[in-house]
Amino acid sequence: MVLWIAFGLVSIALYFGHSMGFELRASDNRVAGLEADQAIDGAARYIGYILTLQQQQQPGVIPDPTTYQAERLLIGDSTCWLLGRTDQVSQASRALPSFGLVDESSKLNLNTTDATNLQLLPLMTPEFAAAIVDWRDTNSDVTVGGAENETYMRLKPPYACKNAPFESVDELRLVIGADLETLYGEDANLNGILDLNENDGDVSLPWDNHDGRLDSGLFEYVTVSTREPANRTNGLPRINITDASPTNQQQLALLLSDKFTAARAQEILTAVAGGPPIRSVLEFYIQTGMKPEEFALVESDVRGPSIQGLVNVNSASAAVLACIPGIGTTNAPSLVAYRQSNTGNLTSLGWVSQVLDRATAVQAGPYLTGLSYQFSADIAAVGHYGRGYRRVRFIFDTSDGTAKIISRQDLSNLGWALGRDVHQQLLALQEKQR
Repeated sequence: MVLWIAFGLVSIALYFGHSMGFELRASDNRVAGLEADQAIDGAARYIGYILTLQQQQQPGVIPDPTTYQAERLLIGDSTCWLLGRTDQVSQASRALPSFGLVDESSKLNLNTTDATNLQLLPLMTPEFAAAIVDWRDTNSDVTVGGAENETYMRLKPPYACKNAPFESVDELRLVIGADLETLYGEDANLNGILDLNENDGDVSLPWDNHDGRLDSGLFEYVTVSTREPANRTNGLPRINITDASPTNQQQLALLLSDKFTAARAQEILTAVAGGPPIRSVLEFYIQTGMKPEEFALVESDVRGPSIQGLVNVNSASAAVLACIPGIGTTNAPSLVAYRQSNTGNLTSLGWVSQVLDRATAVQAGPYLTGLSYQFSADIAAVGHYGRGYRRVRFIFDTSDGTAKIISRQDLSNLGWALGRDVHQQLLALQEKQR
């Protein structure tokens, strides 16, 4: 009886000891998660500082990745990474992530791009493009192939067509015709790289064609957050170079005389006055015959008729550039190839005229820019011992001169996004620290 009692007491002690071990590990994981959350907030403040400094020094210019830390950013016992994209190696076949900020102006704006151009995106259909336009417009007229209230009210549960601009990209989920394959493609965790489960056919989700290439969905190519400032850094309105009124031309003359010699300023004004009407900033550059380094001095001070939804030709992918009128699938690869081989010469929008002929450049001009004011920071973090994984994507707006967070989205539920190598490094670190 004594032995049985002793055995029972030992069993109870072992049970509670085992239970306390689980509680200790769970508590440790919760602490690591809190560390990761705090590290992400710290990284967001760091990125805000970098972007604000950039706007003060060079308004509208994409920060040089070498001037800030985007990989293995140490904050206390936590480590952060900024998931990015790159031109230098085909993103579609990458197994290793890129790190850095993502330019939102490298994407098409859902609120300004028409159905004809939207339907040129990968995985897009004419019907879905029309439904997107019907969702954002302010009327109840059905676009050919699109959908309005009558269609949405037949759903279960029913809801109304918004008939107002998109407030976030995730609103696409509500548009009729949206499905996981169209929105995500093979990139289930939206990290821009080909993970193992995205290249195994039907073995595991998501479905993929097992061709060694990542076919991204629409989330990779669209945004709602592209807008250039209306004013210059001195507070005066940016000069609309498509406005030929005397007052506007006088403002242009003052700008040019401030940036160039009197003779050179007069040459540029003469070219503007003696040529056909100007419809875009790129056409202004071509018509004036300015050198790229000259144009870089005034680019942020002038604008075209629209300041919303322009695509930055310095950062847009070939898939996005192919949707721009005049560029298409024929010229988009040429623009990206030139950009890759002339990284040090992309000081302004002007280089586009070196790749496209005049007629094509003039046609594409109203949709293009060389400036960016909104950036997304996709921050992934782990706490001590590589535990407590968290991931949050922020969108920063710098159009007012100071970086402001306009969107915060928790993406932790999408799973691991840092690739196999980082995962193996953290596992090795955990084993070493045990």
